[in-house]
Amino acid sequence: MRPLSALGMAALGSGVIAITYGLARFVFGLFLPAMRDELSISSSMAGVIGALPFLSFVFAILAAPWVTQHLGVRRAGIAAAALAGIGLIMIALAPSALLLAVGVLICGISTGLSSPAMAEAVSRVVPSRLRGRVNATINAGTSVGIALAMPAVLIWAEAWRSAYVGFAVLAALGALAAFLFLPRDDRPAQSSLPSLAALPVSREQWHAITRLSGLAAGMGCVSAAYWVFAPDAAIAAGGLGSSQTAWMWLAVGLGGLTGGSAGDLIARFGSVFSHAAGLVALSAGLVLLALAPGHFPLALASAALFGAGYMTLTGFYLVRGIEIMEEAPAFGPVLPLLATSVGQVAGSPLAGWLVGAEGHGTTFLLFAALGLAVAGLGSWLLKERVAADSRAPG
Repeated sequence: MRPLSALGMAALGSGVIAITYGLARFVFGLFLPAMRDELSISSSMAGVIGALPFLSFVFAILAAPWVTQHLGVRRAGIAAAALAGIGLIMIALAPSALLLAVGVLICGISTGLSSPAMAEAVSRVVPSRLRGRVNATINAGTSVGIALAMPAVLIWAEAWRSAYVGFAVLAALGALAAFLFLPRDDRPAQSSLPSLAALPVSREQWHAITRLSGLAAGMGCVSAAYWVFAPDAAIAAGGLGSSQTAWMWLAVGLGGLTGGSAGDLIARFGSVFSHAAGLVALSAGLVLLALAPGHFPLALASAALFGAGYMTLTGFYLVRGIEIMEEAPAFGPVLPLLATSVGQVAGSPLAGWLVGAEGHGTTFLLFAALGLAVAGLGSWLLKERVAADSRAPG
C-alpha cells in the first residue's frame, strides 16, 4: 500500500485521537448529569469516577512505548481504538455505577496507548521539518471528538446510552482505519525507543522534560474541574438545559482546534509566551463559568476559551516533549502527558469534594487561581530553559 503522506498521517492520527481522547475520555462530563440522575451518583462519587480514565491513562501511557515497540505501530493503533470501543460499549450498557466505572477505566487505557503510537507513526512517515506541525494537528483531534458529542446530545438528549453506542461504532471504524492505513512493521521488532536506561539523553534533557512535566501536572489538575463538572455547573448552578451544554461542548471543540497551531505558536512566540497564554485562556474559561453559569453566551465563551487553552497546552507539552526527546519520539510525549493525567487524577476528586462543600462557583474560582499560579511558575521555569539553551555550546 502507498505510504501515508504528511497530510494523510495528520488526518488518520487526528481521527484516532478524536476517538480515544475526545469520545472515550473527555465527553464523559457532558453526559454526567444524565448519568447521575439515572444511576444515583453523588458529587463525590462522580469526581472519583471522573478520575478513573485519568488514572488508567497513567499506567497505559507508561506501558505504551513498550507496547508500540513490541506490537508495532499498526497493532498498537488498532489496540487503542478497539479498547476505546470496548470501554464505550460498556458505558452504554452499564446497569450500575460500578460497571460505568469499569467502562471509563478501559477508555483511559485506550487514550494512554494512542499518543505514543501516533508519535511513532509520525516519526516513520513524516519528514522531520513537518513533524511538529503534524503532531500538533493530531493532538487537536481531541477537539473534533468533543465537537462530535454536540449533535449526539441534541439527537439523543437524555438518552446517553444511545450516544455511547454510536461512539462505540465510530471506535470500530477507527480500528479498521488503523488496520488499513498505519505503516506496517515488516522489519524486526525494534523502534526508535531503546530501553529507558539506554536512552541517548543528556542530563540537561532530563531536567528539561522534568520541568515540562511538572508544569503539565499543574495544568492537568486545573483542567479536571472543567472536564468533569462544567456541564454539571451549567445545569445545576446555572439552570441551563442539556441541549445548551451540548453547544458548550461544541464550543470547547471548536476553540480547541487552535491547538493544532501549537507547534507554529512555539516557533513564532517562544515557549514562555505560548505556555502562559494557554493557561490564561484556561483560567479565564473557569472564571467566566463561575461568575455566570446561567448566561448562555458567556457559557459558550467560557467553553471556547477553555478548549483553546487546553488544546494549545496539550499540544505544547506534546511538541516540546518530542523535541526534547528527539532520539525516542514514542517516549517524548510520555512524561508530559503522564504528568497531565496525574494532575487530573488529583484534581477530579478534589473538585468533586469542593463542589459538594462549597458549590461550583467557588470551586471554579479556586482552580482558576491555581491555573494563574502555574502560568507564573512556567514563565520562570521555561525562561530558565531558554537561558540554559543560550549558554549551551555550539
